[in-house]
Amino acid sequence: LMPLALGFDYGLSRIGVATGQTLTKTASPLIALSAKDGTPQWEHIQALLDEWKPDVVVVGLPLHDDGSMSEMAERAKKFGQRIHGRFGVHVEFINEYHSTREAREHLNYRGKAGDQDGKLDATAASVILERWLGEQHA
Repeated sequence: LMPLALGFDYGLSRIGVATGQTLTKTASPLIALSAKDGTPQWEHIQALLDEWKPDVVVVGLPLHDDGSMSEMAERAKKFGQRIHGRFGVHVEFINEYHSTREAREHLNYRGKAGDQDGKLDATAASVILERWLGEQHA
């Protein structure tokens, strides 16, 4: 089986999820989970981990332009640490700078089109994951 990665685009109301293959270095948007003030329903995360059995989970950190931690990056990091603590899966972090903007360009979003289905969040997660996969030199 090809080593699998799950990518997360952390948000306060929605958390985008993508799957990726470390061999082909490609990622695909999967789903967006709803969150309450940044807290997901952990059983949904558990179900994803059970279904995909990833070798690694990648969480995007929205760092400031100078690379320092933003409040959201702190929260995203805590989210990743919780995934590791609860489920024992290996978690890595990557700067998700501009990933949402890139996702919008992927989807040809114009302006502030409402994203009710979570497609933008899931696509942002795939952008984050592909960026991480591209940096792996296995």
